[in-house]
Amino acid sequence: MAAVKNSLPRRQFDVVVVGAGGSGMRCSLQLAQAGLSVAVLSKVFPTRSHTVAAQGGVSASLGNMSEDNWYWHMYDTVKGSDWLGDQDAIEFMCREAPNAVYELEHFGMPFDRNADGTIYQRPFGGHTANFGEKPVQRACAAADRTGHAMLHTLYQRNVAARTQFFVEWMALDLLRNEAGDVLGVTALEMETGEIYVLEAKQTVLATGGAGRIWAASTNAFINTGDGLGMAARAGLPLQDLEFWQFHPTGVAGAGVLITEGVRGEGGILLNKDGERFMERYAPTLKDLAPRDFVSRSMDQEIKEGRGCGDGSYVVLKLDHLGAETIQKRLPSIREIAIKFANVDPIKDPIPVVPTIHYQMGGIPTNIYGQVVSYANGETTPVNGLYAIGECAATSVHGANRLGTNSLLDLIVFGRSAGNHIVGTHPEKQHAHQPIPESAIDYSLDRVNKIESRTSGEKTQDVANAMRMSMQHHCGVFRTLDLLAKGVDSIEGVAQQVDNIYFKDKSKVFNTARVEALEVSNMIEVAKATTKSAANRTESRGAHALSDHPERDDENWLRHTLWFSEGSRLEYKPVTMKPLTVDSFPPKARTF
Repeated sequence: MAAVKNSLPRRQFDVVVVGAGGSGMRCSLQLAQAGLSVAVLSKVFPTRSHTVAAQGGVSASLGNMSEDNWYWHMYDTVKGSDWLGDQDAIEFMCREAPNAVYELEHFGMPFDRNADGTIYQRPFGGHTANFGEKPVQRACAAADRTGHAMLHTLYQRNVAARTQFFVEWMALDLLRNEAGDVLGVTALEMETGEIYVLEAKQTVLATGGAGRIWAASTNAFINTGDGLGMAARAGLPLQDLEFWQFHPTGVAGAGVLITEGVRGEGGILLNKDGERFMERYAPTLKDLAPRDFVSRSMDQEIKEGRGCGDGSYVVLKLDHLGAETIQKRLPSIREIAIKFANVDPIKDPIPVVPTIHYQMGGIPTNIYGQVVSYANGETTPVNGLYAIGECAATSVHGANRLGTNSLLDLIVFGRSAGNHIVGTHPEKQHAHQPIPESAIDYSLDRVNKIESRTSGEKTQDVANAMRMSMQHHCGVFRTLDLLAKGVDSIEGVAQQVDNIYFKDKSKVFNTARVEALEVSNMIEVAKATTKSAANRTESRGAHALSDHPERDDENWLRHTLWFSEGSRLEYKPVTMKPLTVDSFPPKARTF
């Protein structure tokens, strides 16, 4: 049933936050406590957001286990990013880290403790002391359920602050006026099938990643890149989407995440000969080298015939840690291994394989979470729009994210965006501006078009074609030939997306409609990924190109910007200048 434009119900808020994961709820908490009216939209109940799946920890240089400081953390993050991270944003995040973690502790987050009562910290891939000298324990952990603990803590705080949650709502499109200001969103209430106009003085996108564009993924089914799709359709660029992290340890065949915390606690990767092969690839950090590095090493072992079982995976051994450590520090991992791999890690190793896990790129922002556009060498904030968390490219992760920096990114930039919005006092700044009818019409026409088709392609068939194409053309190792075929293949799928239809036209909780709308967001991300990757002729971080195996700082120390219209690319330089300290100039990445 087609929605009627002029009779759409409207609601007004100071701020609309799209997404109720770690960053969305950290931001909304700041806003609600300051007395602003906040609406938080979420496709699922807030504590079911994908942050709940984060296992290993949140990084901060507390120095509870051994000497540590934020400048070392900053160096590791810049090096981890393969020098594509913006050093001003990285300095900001690493300096803020200890305060952000102590704040969570005061909110009541149940971190594991040391005997002296301080927060327990475990080693994690790529985190070192004294600029790469030796591994350091920097990941503040709550067993292997850190994201779960964080999400519940933030949800309870938001409930106390009277944040308004709109549960099982899906944002559809950004509403912009002639000047390009963002004035809110159109949104679908899944329960009734009604479409609403939610007017806001500030709109915050906190919609998480888009890992479901691959066939094998550690991501939840809700990770369909909705914020990225909304931004792309509104004419905003997506940045650095050629960089996707394959997590080294997804359960073979299932894709379920096995945290790097297992290796942090002393777990080791073995090939079929029982050899600890990471000692060959990364003699200093071994199994705790950064993720892109470990994933490629594993892939190499498998390709060269040293895979276990049918040759398609390697194994992660942790029985030597002892039953007590496993049950205390890694209880969920044991559960996952028993359920999904049919092995008990107290006795047997877990079969693992690199699996798509995290997007480093996203909607370009500054350190206050403001979405920025780039023209004539200048970045300008987009009025009324913020993006935080995995959907944003503040570019603290560059070409490869260090483990545990993702949870840190959520709380640091969620809080920073909240403070910035409160500091600019939306209620004094302006009243709600009139929303052009054309913006609302565009969104409704898009939905009505899908709705009114009586024949065409099935949503699931199109989604599967996209996922198989991404899996085949855009893997751990890439070639220019494969990527060029991937661009054509995804363009072909995009034409099928324009032809999607579903039989069930009922309004009440129609999941077929939601899935069709999700695919129209995912295809934007898939197009951005393949096009950006096919044009970056170097290997850097997670983008490993066989035709160009070396990093090329002369030509490629720059961010990719992809625009949906005409699938065109532009570039902008990486910010090499930190806020207050000396820059880290590029050097070779060895571990």
